[in-house]
Amino acid sequence: MEGTIRNPDVSSVVVGVDGSPPAHRAALWAAAEAARRERPLHIVHAADTDSRSLYLSVPGVEGIREVGREILRSTAEAVSAEYPGVLVTTEFSGSDPVTSLRKAAGTHGTIVVGNRGMGGFHSLVLGSVGLRSAAGARTPVIVVRGTEEATETGVVLVGIRDERDFDCARYAAREAELRKASLRLLHVWNVLETVGTVTTTLDDMEEIAGRHVQRLKAVSQQIRDEFPDLTVEADAEKSISVPAVLVEASHHADLLVMGGRRSPGYIGPTLGRATHSLIHHAHCPVLLVPRYGHESGSES
Repeated sequence: MEGTIRNPDVSSVVVGVDGSPPAHRAALWAAAEAARRERPLHIVHAADTDSRSLYLSVPGVEGIREVGREILRSTAEAVSAEYPGVLVTTEFSGSDPVTSLRKAAGTHGTIVVGNRGMGGFHSLVLGSVGLRSAAGARTPVIVVRGTEEATETGVVLVGIRDERDFDCARYAAREAELRKASLRLLHVWNVLETVGTVTTTLDDMEEIAGRHVQRLKAVSQQIRDEFPDLTVEADAEKSISVPAVLVEASHHADLLVMGGRRSPGYIGPTLGRATHSLIHHAHCPVLLVPRYGHESGSES
């Protein structure tokens, strides 16, 4: 491991870079996030030379290190030029990208990745490396999606399933406050899952819809009580595809926040169907917040 520091502040915003344009954009996005939070930015380049040491010559390893150092130097310079008030540190790691990012983030840091990459970060979202990085993280992970030309909407969107998503909603509310944005809570329920049988009546559907609305109200009221100065909008929608509604809603948001339901301290060994779809198709950055507790049967 090489860099300006060896043990980054555990509350740092940690971003992985590989020299690709999406990674560069992720670094600038992460710098803006670090500035909002008044936290350090830690830039990591993971070359995965440790696992290939038997197959690489000494000059080959040194060449990889030189390339990595240059990527870190140029990225740090670009970030500092645009965000001079952010403390920037860098790290070259010989470990694999997933291990390097998790170690750098510690127990309280936030990991930021681009939606595509090359080299050690190839297909961070679409490939197995990115999916493992998001699915197994103990800390929040932000996948920078959308386009550079996207216009700010002043909205933070959070997907809510039930009352157990309050911590996720609170996290989103804090993000909205940092951005001086409004917060939209969106609860989507799958009609095909709740109908069950062909004998379901219209009255049954109305009762089911009422239960879903109550779940959303329980969360939204708590958020309004805790964040009285925050503009909060709460919507409940029914659909045959939860991910499709959330992806469409992401058109009108600066950040989409989602919670993961897996074992304690993890987003999980795998991502749920809705979350998996969102990190592939959302039109804005997606922030995945670990959700604690033993749960099953969740899509998110």
